[in-house]
This record gives sequence, C-alpha cells and structure tokens, in this order.
Amino acid sequence: MAGATMGEDENPVGINVTPLVDIIFCLCVFFMISFKFKQIEGKFDTWLPKGKGTSGAGSDASIIEEIRVAMFWDEGAQRTVRKFRDRQVDDDDTLQTLIREAHADFVRLNKPDAPVTIDAAFDVPWDDVIRVVNLCKREQIDKIEFALGAPPAQPAAP
Repeated sequence: MAGATMGEDENPVGINVTPLVDIIFCLCVFFMISFKFKQIEGKFDTWLPKGKGTSGAGSDASIIEEIRVAMFWDEGAQRTVRKFRDRQVDDDDTLQTLIREAHADFVRLNKPDAPVTIDAAFDVPWDDVIRVVNLCKREQIDKIEFALGAPPAQPAAP
C-alpha cells in the first residue's frame, strides 16, 4: 500500500524506479517523433505555368501551341462531354489516339514540350478529369496543364 510503513524485514532493498520511468518515457517520445505515417493518397505534382495567367492578354503574334481537351457537364444526360478541338469524343481509346497523334505532330515540329491542357468546367466530376490525366500519362506526356475555366454563373440578385 502506498505510504504504509513497513518493517525492515518486509522490504530489505529499496528500488528506485524513477530512472526506469524516465527512460521509458524518453523512448516513447523518441518513437512517436520518429514514426512515419504511410501516405494513403497518391502524390500529384503540379506546377503553375510561368508567363501565363490572367494578368493580361497575350500578343496576337503568339500561336497557341497546346493540345486542349475541353470537358463539359451535360445536365440532361448526366455525363461528361469531352471535346478535342471541334470533335466530341465519347470513348477513352479514341481520345487517347487523338492525344497521341497530336503529340506526335508536335514532336515532328521539334516542339516535344507542347502541353496537354485540360479545360474542365466547374461541375465536371474529378474522376473524369483524372481519367484524361491518366490517358496522357499512358502516352508518357508529362506536361499537363489545367485551364482556368469560367466561374459558375451567379443567380441574379432580386
């Protein structure tokens, strides 16, 4: 019992456990600090493009050199509509072929760094956007950019 007085015969050797508790506490703190958590989410590297943005309009002499995939949400059909240039693309294989051919054209023009720009509306599900990113990655295209789409329409004030 704590605080009880014992005779000499009952406890011949006094053990000091304070250093043992200190060492165990230090080990617990060391292991908690050095513990690394496993990343559950995948790493998705993004970089902001230099020399581009909404700061001003570009010159007319500059030619847009990109591969653009536009994505819109069709409310009636409840699905994403993807367009490559003026062509509506419904399946992934066709879109991947179009991206591959456009990228090969830029490589032939000695411009292998031409980006694939994904222009998705605000209501397009992220799953569909990531599917297009994966198509680009399958073609080993690393330069992928996201276009700044129009903001959602605000309801008129009464």
